[in-house]
Parts: sequence; C-alpha cells; structure tokens
Amino acid sequence: MSDATRAIPSPAVPTETEWVKGLGLVDATMIVVGSMIGSGIFIVSADIARQTGSPGGLLMAWVITGVLTCAAALSYGELAAMMPKAGGQYVYLRESYSPLWGFLYGWTLFLVIQTGTIAAVAVGFARFLGVLVPAISPTAWIVRPIILSSKYAVSLSWQQLIALLLILFLTAVNTRGLRLGKLIQNIFTSAKGLALLGLILLGIFVGRNAAAVTSNFGDWWTPRGAQAIEPAADWLRSLVPAVSATTGALGLLIALCVAQVGSLFAADAWNNITFTAGEVKNPRRDIPLSLAAGTFIVITLYCLANVAYLTTLPLAQIQQAPDDRVATAALLVVFGNAGATIMAVAIMISTFGCANGLILAGARVYYAMASDGLFFKGIGKLNAKHVPAMGLVLQGLWAALLVLPRTRIKNPVTGVETYGNLYSDLLDYVVFAVLIFYVLTIAALFVLRRKRPDAERPYRAFGYPVVPVLYIAAATLIMVVLILYKTQTTWPGLLIVLLGVPVYWVWHRKSDRTLSGKAD
Repeated sequence: MSDATRAIPSPAVPTETEWVKGLGLVDATMIVVGSMIGSGIFIVSADIARQTGSPGGLLMAWVITGVLTCAAALSYGELAAMMPKAGGQYVYLRESYSPLWGFLYGWTLFLVIQTGTIAAVAVGFARFLGVLVPAISPTAWIVRPIILSSKYAVSLSWQQLIALLLILFLTAVNTRGLRLGKLIQNIFTSAKGLALLGLILLGIFVGRNAAAVTSNFGDWWTPRGAQAIEPAADWLRSLVPAVSATTGALGLLIALCVAQVGSLFAADAWNNITFTAGEVKNPRRDIPLSLAAGTFIVITLYCLANVAYLTTLPLAQIQQAPDDRVATAALLVVFGNAGATIMAVAIMISTFGCANGLILAGARVYYAMASDGLFFKGIGKLNAKHVPAMGLVLQGLWAALLVLPRTRIKNPVTGVETYGNLYSDLLDYVVFAVLIFYVLTIAALFVLRRKRPDAERPYRAFGYPVVPVLYIAAATLIMVVLILYKTQTTWPGLLIVLLGVPVYWVWHRKSDRTLSGKAD
C-alpha cells in the first residue's frame, strides 16, 4: 500500500524567482533576425550611395558591415557559451574587466541604445502607417510644439501617439510572459523575412531595368554624385583634408568608414539574444548557433536587397530617392503607385516585429544590473509570469518619453521651421559608443583566456585569434575616421558613456551600504 500510495514526483515548476526555459534554437534565431531587420535596410542605402558614389562602393559598404557583424557574432558565441546568464553582454564586460564596464554598457543601453532604437522603430511604424492613413502625419498635432529652447521643443502629433501606443502595447504583451512575446516575434520575423525576400526577387527578376544594369554593373567603380566628406569640427579642418570617393583610394576608404554609421545601425541588435540567455533551453549550444545563423541570414538578405536596388534603379535614383525610401522607389518600378502601399505594409510588419524583439530582450540587462545592486531594486525581480515586468515597464516609459522631444530645424533659405526627433540625434551619437563596447567585448576573449584558461568553453571562437583581431582592427579604424570626420556626433556619444561613471559610484556605494547593513 505504501508503494501504491506514494506520491509521484511532479515536474519541477519554476518559482517566481526563476526564468522559464522557453526559447529553442529556432526561437533564438528569430530573435536575432527579428531584432536586426527594422526599417534601415529600406532607407539607409540612399545615404551610403551618396557617400561612396559608386555601385561598387554601395555594395562594398554592406559587405564590410556583413563581415564585421558575422565576425563579431562568431566571437560572441564563445562568451555566450561560457557564461549563459541573463544580461549577456553586460555580464561579459563585468566578468572580463570590472562591474564598472558592465554598468557603463547597461547605462548606455538603457539611456539611448535600446530605448532610442525602440523609439525610432515605433515612429518608423507610425510613419509608414501614415502612407495608408494620411491623417497620421508628423504635423497633425494633438499638442502643437511647445518651445523649450532655441534648439528643442516637445509635441504630440498623431504619428507620435501611434508610436506611443505601439510601445505601450508591446510592453504590456511582454509582461504577460515569454510565450506570448516569443509567438509575436516568430510570426512577424517570418513575415518580414518573406517580405524582404519578395522585394529581392521582384527587384532582380521582375523590375530588372536594362539601363540600370548596364550603368551600375558595367561601370562598377567610377564615382558619380559622391558627397564631399570633411571634418565636422572647425579646428580639425586645417589638419585633416576634406575628401570624397572621387579622390582616390584614401577618399574611398574614408567614405566606406563613414558609411558604416548607416549600415552598422541597420544591422545592429544581433547581440540581443545574449540578453535572454537565462531563458534559452540549451544556451551553451543554441546561442552561438543562433548568433551565427541569424547574422548570416540577415546579412545575406541585406546584400541581395542592394543588388535588387542596383538592378532596378540607376545609381542617381538611389542617391536621390524621395525621403531616402529606396525600397519604395524600387517597388514603384514594379507595381506603379501601388508600390508605395505595398512597401508601407512590409515596413510596418518589419518595424512591429523589430520593436517586439528589442522590448523583449532589453529588460533582461536591467534585471542583471539590478541583481548586482547597480539599478533600481524592483527591476531585479520577476513577476508571476517569470519575466522582469518592472524592467519592461521602465524601459517602455523611457522609450515613450524619447518619442516626445523634437529638434527645431530652420531652413536657412526659406526661414521655414520644421521639427526633427531627438532620438535620431541620440542614436547618431551612440554608434561610436556601440563600437567601443563591441571592441571591448571581443577583446574580452583574450582577457578571459588568460584569466580563466580552464573555464568550460563548449564553443571556441571561429578563427581565433585572427578573426577577433581583424574585427578589433577594422572597428578601431572606423572609430578613428568617425572621430575625425563625424566629430560632432562622436564626442556626445563618448560623453553619454562617461556620464555613467559618477552614476555607477552612486549605485556602487548604495549597494555596499545595503550589503553592510545585512551583514550587521
């Protein structure tokens, strides 16, 4: 009887303080792909074409981005397999150098990188919804711009309201548990991947323009319509020459480095899967694989998309695409006026899925920081659905706030004032900072192999030490060029990072006092 009535052990059920292991390899790859593909690939090629001035330069810029991104992802795989913990890159920097470096990354991520990107993607969704519903425009005011200073204002338009509602909705969805957030991510990533593939096939095989093909592929490197690139700071102009892609190999090299601001931003967020390591079923295997597979898929699609643009449009039309909407211009060739509507729907799908991936992943970093006593205490707790709800809410609120401030832009000729978005400036500022953290994280491979030679490494970085060294060298070169030629957008990014130092010491001292009090 005792054997018959003995309780059958039930499967372990996570408590409210534990993560749910709900992400498989496909789910993890979907997060990588979905977080990378937003609206950038449909827009930034126009600016890159103006900077590089040739079809070969345009494609070369994307190839460089692809090589850098895949090299970084392959290197991150070793760190992810070695330390499969929630927080990802924050944890790698903390363990490799010190808690300060981890905090500076998390601080910049929360202040601008993740939240600014969420704001930008949400406004992108609203902007293209405006193509379908013209009443949703950036100048259809609910609250007209309130002037704050000579450079800034705050407003609420219908476009901004839609962006706020999207952030609110996806934040609320992700507080309901991983399963629902994962489902949305998988559906929308699949849809936008197919949409981008459709754009590629239509551009190459249906919209094929014989004149564009002859002009672009028959005259691969001759620069035309190339922008002059000159130092942004006045004091540098006497020391550093102005160049363009027409001034030989040096000019082309500098143009390709400057162009990385757009292409690297369009390909960023591939590292977000490392933030969710605590929820991956087999993180030591699946995170490295998802990083490699996801980045390879996206970079392949990005390069093919640019081939489609060059097959459909002469380079001048790419450079002069209205509002830089190159993909829309390509579909106009195929579908006529309906192309704008089709592209708007595709970009809405893309930005919706991208925003969901960013929102889902980001809060895991703030959770790790709070668990270390370096962020608000409540952020370091999971709710009944086993997700960091308070981190999601705080992230959503800050991203929403970044949607509201506007930059004031006055046309020097007409005197007409228009309004830009503050988050756009902030994102320009942090491209430089993002590269700093990527270089530091990849350098961590060398640091940890020295500090912890016997640590378990289920996956070792492909091509070590050559591939990581090449990434560090190339990224450092890009940063040097940006310092010289994009000074006005690099030093503010560095300042944002450095402002985190005094904030770190405040949190650090507070954490020490708390631990001391518990000991007493």
